[in-house]
Amino acid sequence: MSRKTLLNSKDIEIILHRLACQLIENHNDFSNTVLIGLQPRGTFLAERLAELLKTAYNIKELELGLLDITFYRDDFRRKDKPLAAETTQMNFLIEDKKVVIIDDVLFSGRSIRAALTAIQSYGRPKSIELLVLIDRRFSRHLPIQPNYRGRQVDAINEEKVLVTWKKTHKKDAVYIESKA
Repeated sequence: MSRKTLLNSKDIEIILHRLACQLIENHNDFSNTVLIGLQPRGTFLAERLAELLKTAYNIKELELGLLDITFYRDDFRRKDKPLAAETTQMNFLIEDKKVVIIDDVLFSGRSIRAALTAIQSYGRPKSIELLVLIDRRFSRHLPIQPNYRGRQVDAINEEKVLVTWKKTHKKDAVYIESKA
């Protein structure tokens, strides 16, 4: 299996700052905006962005939730082994708020479709936007596009995009792996 580095730690840091600035442009002080990271991998990106917005850009009132979409996935019963659910941490309602869903990689769009269904349990938002670190644009099964993207990647279906974070892997990086 071969592995190629797409983004190193410095690249990711620059992208995080750019995404934070784009969010500030559209949501100002975040008084009517919530960030929701998708469990499990979108939470690392959501937590890093929330921390960056608070420390580097002085955003004081920022609501961050973590949403588990396991039981809303359309492939839930198609897996060989049962899927393990993660914890949902949403201590707020999203009624009439602007919601930014955050995930690490946008691939087929099915996780985002599941998130749109799951989020209805928390109210009716004013609007929903999507932020992803990596957009695999030629892999979509559903007509879903991100509002904010860190990097667009043209990867074929046999290739896998792997995101690692300091918190879990001791290093921020994005790799593309192929079986070749």
